[in-house]
Amino acid sequence: MKNLKYLWLALILFPLVGIVSSCSDDESEEGEFDNWQAKNEAAIAEWAVNSSYTKILTYSMNADASDIKNSDYIYVEVLEEGDGTESPLYTDTCRVAYRGHYIPTKSYTDGYVFDQTYLGDFDWSTAGTYDGQSWVEGFSTALQHMHKGDRWRIRIPYTLGYGASGSSSITGYANLVFEVALYDFWHPGETRPAFKSR
Repeated sequence: MKNLKYLWLALILFPLVGIVSSCSDDESEEGEFDNWQAKNEAAIAEWAVNSSYTKILTYSMNADASDIKNSDYIYVEVLEEGDGTESPLYTDTCRVAYRGHYIPTKSYTDGYVFDQTYLGDFDWSTAGTYDGQSWVEGFSTALQHMHKGDRWRIRIPYTLGYGASGSSSITGYANLVFEVALYDFWHPGETRPAFKSR
């Protein structure tokens, strides 16, 4: 009878041991954005040494400054070259199509998409009109180097994006990766050009 009590006790406690063990396994498993700052800083360091990226210093930095860091640049891949010869100014209005995402994570191997003007494959017809000053510093820097018809993938360090604090929809320390296409732009006071599909 005494052995039977121990057997029942073992049957009752055995599942609890499994629950405690599974809880401790879950706690040790890394979350989606654990070590997020370190992961994003490591990505910036990788971008800086990638010879296939063009480095563009942010417009707010003096090229002669002695304290320029890797995080003061955006990193560009040209996906499509346009036929324009001029670039927008900071005060211009731009018509762009874009998709923005984070660096890859465990659940989002291409990076979590936080904003986009198109679904699926890239589509010029989804270009929207935006004031050049409405973007984060890294995005504005890219636009000021693009020409009509250019489509780029730009990698923006979090310091040229939403910084350490983030925003209501962007987590802090998030590097931003955009595929952006410049359809058209115009200066203040100019007539807005008609939208023609490319």
